[in-house]
Amino acid sequence: MGSEAKTIAKGIQKISFIDKVKPHVELIAAGLSGVLIAVGWLFDQYNQEADSIIAYLLAFVIGGFFKAKEGIEATYENKDLNVEMLMIFAAVGSAIIGYWTEGAILIFIFAVSGALETYTMNKSHKEISSLMELQPEEALLLINGIEKKVAVSELRVGNHILIKPGERVPADGVIIKGRTNIDEAAITGESMPVSKGNEDEVFAGTVNLSGSITVQVTKASSDTLFQKIIQLVQSAQSEKSPSQQFIERFEGTYVKIVLLVVIAMFFLPHFLLGWSWHESFYRAMILLVVASPCALVASIMPATLSAISNGARHGILFKGGVHLENLSHLGAIAFDKTGTLTKGKPEVTEVIIKNGLDRDTLVWKAASIENHSNHPLAQAIVKYAKQTTGKDLLHPDSLEDVPGWGIKAEIDGEQWRIGKAAFVSRGTAENAADPGDVRAKELASQGNTLVYIEINGETSAIIALKDVVREETKVAIDQLKKQGIQTVMLTGDSEKTARAIASESHVDEFFAECLPETKVDHLRQLKTKYQTVGMVGDGINDAPALAIANVGIAMGEGTDVALETADVVLMKNDLPRIAEAVSLSQRMNRIIKQNVIFSISVIVLLISSNFFQFIDLPFGVIGHEGSTILVILNSLRLLRN
Repeated sequence: MGSEAKTIAKGIQKISFIDKVKPHVELIAAGLSGVLIAVGWLFDQYNQEADSIIAYLLAFVIGGFFKAKEGIEATYENKDLNVEMLMIFAAVGSAIIGYWTEGAILIFIFAVSGALETYTMNKSHKEISSLMELQPEEALLLINGIEKKVAVSELRVGNHILIKPGERVPADGVIIKGRTNIDEAAITGESMPVSKGNEDEVFAGTVNLSGSITVQVTKASSDTLFQKIIQLVQSAQSEKSPSQQFIERFEGTYVKIVLLVVIAMFFLPHFLLGWSWHESFYRAMILLVVASPCALVASIMPATLSAISNGARHGILFKGGVHLENLSHLGAIAFDKTGTLTKGKPEVTEVIIKNGLDRDTLVWKAASIENHSNHPLAQAIVKYAKQTTGKDLLHPDSLEDVPGWGIKAEIDGEQWRIGKAAFVSRGTAENAADPGDVRAKELASQGNTLVYIEINGETSAIIALKDVVREETKVAIDQLKKQGIQTVMLTGDSEKTARAIASESHVDEFFAECLPETKVDHLRQLKTKYQTVGMVGDGINDAPALAIANVGIAMGEGTDVALETADVVLMKNDLPRIAEAVSLSQRMNRIIKQNVIFSISVIVLLISSNFFQFIDLPFGVIGHEGSTILVILNSLRLLRN
């Protein structure tokens, strides 16, 4: 048994290793191809021609396998030629005329490109898996008062399910019994839990924080709001950009033209211009080499990689050159509120005390009571008390949590109530009079959440809390405005709160009470108006909007799904870096245009010179590779700050 167990363990380890390596096999093949090219070049230096050819052949086979397979399969399926096929012909043509190094380098460039495409696809699948993990697989179905654990897929509209404290809601529905606080961050992205009672809606994927509730299912598992988020991400990622569509349309035509011209050069110069067969073949092979896309690839990739490296040094992670390129075309950029424009956690902004009471003592006792609650507002009050009073907290004599309303406690013989206004005003009208009533209304209009404190039947204090705007938010928004970019805030908060935060953060416009699907709708409208639109967010609920935007930007401290879905990640949650990224994108696009114009001009010159027999193969290679080196050196300027 011992040896069998060891054999099984080794087998599992082997499978595990294969699973880890499999997603990176194309990148490994590309790297190995590069090593073989270097080996072949070294053999050339020592005049070991046979060995160098073997090394180059291996580089061709190993590096070009995946792209050649892709090109052949696509040609067979679509009945149309593509750039992959041109790469194969150009590489073989280079080898035929004795220039193995150029052919192998061409193979290597395409191999790296294919590896990056596969890596991106794997990342896309991973983010969907992360979303799926947040939806429960089982639910407690109530049948005649008896609990039965069933798969979520078995739930039907009209079923009653029991959801206990701490559990995720398995299906969309309506509460028919019980009261609780629900953390809806997965859906709305807002940090403040929402009080829910009879007839209130709950959504799959949200978390029941405090009380047990009975919910009547209103939607099948495939139609829940959470499933819509997943579907929106998938559909948004499948949408192709206009440039990609143009390239795909142009690709077949480009390859056919080059191949037709090459084939024509095999015969026409011989019959029309009197060239020998050897000369015609020789010129056709030179054409196949100089017409290869190596120079154009070098015009873009080094510039892109240099810009990406520059961004990484400054805490901006780009997931691809296309996203960096799109940044310079932004007409508008939308921001999620919580955790993006704001800190994402409530903080005490003001404490209003009834005349005659000691402020520090009241805050200290209130925090002692709230310390027994895990509600974000309670924890914010505790944190504030510790910072302002510096005292150790007390233990209440008695304590009762009233889900959805607040908390009751006895401390030093005093009867305390802390919670909503309605919770502390259950006594007489005169006892319900708010201290600082005018100021309280003003604070509420500024987007603050008010927590009322009642002592022995009298309303004694109000604590105002707010998810405060980040210090750097205003600077970031102002910088973007100077660059001519429209700024928009999308939030699940109420109109009143959204207006206050929008004014404080300097954004041009805002949309309140947004669910994930309405955020996507607003993004589509903005894209229609401004063409190229960015989205900045940090939560699961932002994933569909991040995906549908031309450029999705995630905060580094955001959820895994947001980080995976986004095209750009701000590693240090530093919003002003967005304006820097836009400037970097503009620089990169200028250099790319310079490179493309220069490289195309050189290719046209080389093709013309070849036709008129002004250059031989060595000069063609020097011109072709020399232009590549020049555009790379130009691109490296982007490494500078």
